[in-house]
Amino acid sequence: MGTPPFIFANRVLGANGIDPSREITWLVFPAGELGLAIDKGEVDAVADSEPIGSLLLAQGKVRNIADQAADVPYRDAYCCEVLVSGKFLARNPKATAAATRALLKAAKWVETNPAAAAKLSVEGKYLASTVDMNTLSISHLRYVPSVSGAQTAVRLAAAEMKTAGMLSPTTDVEALATRAFATLEGVSDEWLNSLQVEKVAGGQVTRGWILRAYARYNPKEVFCGLCLLPVTQ
Repeated sequence: MGTPPFIFANRVLGANGIDPSREITWLVFPAGELGLAIDKGEVDAVADSEPIGSLLLAQGKVRNIADQAADVPYRDAYCCEVLVSGKFLARNPKATAAATRALLKAAKWVETNPAAAAKLSVEGKYLASTVDMNTLSISHLRYVPSVSGAQTAVRLAAAEMKTAGMLSPTTDVEALATRAFATLEGVSDEWLNSLQVEKVAGGQVTRGWILRAYARYNPKEVFCGLCLLPVTQ
């Protein structure tokens, strides 16, 4: 509860006329047990993040109904955020800006080197997946950082969270987005556009490799599901 997949599912449901607080019964499972919950009939749908979505699709357990990486308008917006409190920002403006620049640079590096990033994640034991499966998952996502894009995403998310009942009906979305987004020293689209990152040898993914990987795993849908239904539904 409260994770990005949960929030995304609420946004999609609300945007399609479903009251997620009244018409949906939410259950919480460890990410590694979602497939088992589907097999046992304990759930009708799951909301998850990568690489769990790709694994469930590859196993033929589910089909996609909403994909934050592929569906309009979500595919052009940020997925997730890293937040600091107003008190921390006031006390540590330079550290906050430096950490933000590091995260944005890392995102640009992953966009440039998806295969290398996938290998780092698996070999570092940050997730339970294979290098090839994680590479396929990351290659389906976009890691293009944008300061103005982040501001737009905050407004879009706030508006849809209000529709879904996650924010009060009296919430002033524009005022909330303005208060929630801080301008940091040295963090701008101009800086991002001028930023150069290393291109690791063998760290990229070709279209041919992706097609061969799809054929090998034989999924029924495009990979990367954030809100999934069992294939039997």
